[in-house]
Amino acid sequence: MRYNKRFQRRKFCRFCVDKVDFIDYKDIKVLRGFITDRGKMLAGRMTGNCAKHQRELTRAIKRARNIALLPFIEQ
Repeated sequence: MRYNKRFQRRKFCRFCVDKVDFIDYKDIKVLRGFITDRGKMLAGRMTGNCAKHQRELTRAIKRARNIALLPFIEQ
């Protein structure tokens, strides 16, 4: 069995570093960075977001989808 000995850098929450208080659902450029090319939301462990900002991000993406700023799925 082989073990991966590469040093893995800790991911950090972009919103905590920038001291963002509110994630706006109308800011499509930011939201597109957290969804896949198929339209699925990325998990917090993939993006490095803290739990608080991951919840806010999820809420913002869902709101943007409901008012048709973001598609539900990409084709």
